[in-house]
Amino acid sequence: MAQSKKIDMTTGPIMKNVLLFAFPIVIGNILQQLYTTVDTLVVGNFCGDESLAAVGTSSQPVEVLLCIFLGIGTGVSILISQYIGANDEEKVRNTAQTAIFFVYVSGIAIGVLGFFATPWILNAMGVPQDALGSAITYTRIVFCGTLGNLGYNMNAGILRGIGDSKASLWFLVVSCVANIVFDVFFVAVMGMGVGGAALSTMIAMYISWGVSIWYIKSRFKEIGFSIFPKGFSGEELKNMLLLGVPIGLNNSLFSFGHMVMQTLVNAQGTTFMAGASVAGRITGCTNVAITAVSSAATTFSGQNYGAKNIARLKQGYIKIPAVNGLITLALGLAMISFRMPLLRFFSKNEMVLLYASRYVVAMLLSQWAYAVFNSISCIVNGVGQLRYTTIVNLLMLWAVRIPCAYSISSHFDGTYIMICFPISFFFGMFCMIAYYLFSKKWKAVLAGE
Repeated sequence: MAQSKKIDMTTGPIMKNVLLFAFPIVIGNILQQLYTTVDTLVVGNFCGDESLAAVGTSSQPVEVLLCIFLGIGTGVSILISQYIGANDEEKVRNTAQTAIFFVYVSGIAIGVLGFFATPWILNAMGVPQDALGSAITYTRIVFCGTLGNLGYNMNAGILRGIGDSKASLWFLVVSCVANIVFDVFFVAVMGMGVGGAALSTMIAMYISWGVSIWYIKSRFKEIGFSIFPKGFSGEELKNMLLLGVPIGLNNSLFSFGHMVMQTLVNAQGTTFMAGASVAGRITGCTNVAITAVSSAATTFSGQNYGAKNIARLKQGYIKIPAVNGLITLALGLAMISFRMPLLRFFSKNEMVLLYASRYVVAMLLSQWAYAVFNSISCIVNGVGQLRYTTIVNLLMLWAVRIPCAYSISSHFDGTYIMICFPISFFFGMFCMIAYYLFSKKWKAVLAGE
């Protein structure tokens, strides 16, 4: 089978390899940010603050329901990579066919369930009445795109397992262009409002899924990939679930925590919701470097640990988090300097801009700590020490961020709720630095044991 060019993290300049590895991921993350930013930009300029608030709150319930099933995509990627390594093309075909079957069964079920449960979910989240109607419309239409969303992500997982890591970038390019074109047409030209923004997102999801199907069928004919399911393997379905469900449950628990956070944001009213939604588009831009370099850190750690190249691991385990923190701080300071001109692209309401500006400053002055935390976590994960990082991740959210946000909302000014993020970032960073300094398991890794 065709394979993409790989970067060997066990030789050559450490940071050069890390940054080369991270670059395609950065591009992909930027495209994903662009995907959601266009909705916010168009809606903010053509629909008003209530619609902007609706778009900002509607992504959370969709994410929670999808997380478990997107975790299955990661499980499929792991299985495919193992079978490719073993040259077992029959199991590759069986896994791919089972993945297609799973996409249709789960995609249709989630879409139907989400469509009918949307009003109940948004009411439980405390969405204000002036934004509720638009939020229901947006969320229901996006749920109708679940099949395309799951299909694309499953196919991307199959391609990663095969060794083709670049194709997904082109699928995102196609999806983003389609989303922009339809956004402008449905919202700005046709005046369809929030429904038009959601419809453009849904169409873009199905286009990216269709392109990924065409690519796999034409590039990897030996898989026997099909548009519709032709059956499934019970054994491979079991293997997919054993690998993917734990990943999905962890992601879903984290996403549920984000939905709880969104509920606290919603309690501050529509104007604050709109400001937080706009701020998220700015802070998300700086997050692309964090996730990209952290992904490279996992590969660096895993490859060198597997190669017993402990001396090189010792060189990188301090350098990579430090560089990631510095890059994030520099990007954050640059965004803070230009925040007002950037924010004015999304809204003209001065109170929305005030809340968004405050949110951006609080986040970007501290996001470097999250970059350090995430890099160390990924390095530790790369050597197989998953338990501690998982616990710290959950504590950051459920023991620090959410209780802090609730305390600020209940006892102080709720429009300063974003301060809970810096507190949790520094908590996580100090926990991971403590792991470096005091963990016997980490010391055993550095000793080559």
